[in-house]
Parts: sequence; C-alpha cells; structure tokens
Amino acid sequence: MEYKFLYDNKEYQLNKENCEGIFLNSDNDIEEIENLSVELILSSLCEGNEVNFSKEYYGDKCLCDIQEELNKSYAYLEYHFFIYTKENKYIINTICKDYESTSYNKLHRSGKIDNSYIVSIIVCPCCGNYTIEIEQCTV
Repeated sequence: MEYKFLYDNKEYQLNKENCEGIFLNSDNDIEEIENLSVELILSSLCEGNEVNFSKEYYGDKCLCDIQEELNKSYAYLEYHFFIYTKENKYIINTICKDYESTSYNKLHRSGKIDNSYIVSIIVCPCCGNYTIEIEQCTV
C-alpha cells in the first residue's frame, strides 16, 4: 500500500518502508490499538476526499539531518484525522467512506465506540520519511 501527495510541486510517497513507526500516547497505558496498522492508515489516506498536508514546526530534527533550523524548530508536513475504538479495537476513522454516513455522536450513542484518538501523519519534507503519532483525545 502506498499513498502519494504533492506539496510545493514535490511528490511524496508514503509506504511501509519509509514509516519510522506508529507512536501511541494514551491515558490508559495501552501499548497498541488492535487492528490498527500502517497499511490501514495508508489505505484511509487513499480513501480520504480532502487530505491536505500543511507545514508545521517541531523542535526535533529528522534523522536525515538535512533540514534547516528556523527559530530553534524544523519544518515538517502534517495531516491529522480521528480514529474511534471500542474496547481498544479499531472501529472507524473520520476520512474513510464508511464514516460519511455517520458521526461521532451517532456511533457513541449506539455503543459502537468508546474512545477517540487523533492520528498525526508527520512527514520530513527533505527525505520523505514519516511517523504516525496517535494521541488519545476527547471529541
């Protein structure tokens, strides 16, 4: 699975090989979300109608060591969306086709989901390597 996008006339390709990992920050000490993978996230990006990466700045430099420092920070390309889980198992995300006919409130009221996470795709604009950072959040 591969996801391609253009930013400033440069094509980026996200695939399993240039992913540096999935990093999960959760309040309930879980180590991973069942059924969530790099492939599923890439597939979701391919399905998404309005996936737009924007420039964001972080304090850490990419391992490629090519980025230029700007006010003690480094530029990255970032996009984020939400995923919803039930008992620590992935259920749905906000950019997939299945989500178009529902909402967080409908899913939560019907008991289909019990937790939400923001997924950030963070791409180095120099080398194209990326990380997937997942953080538990309240919607």
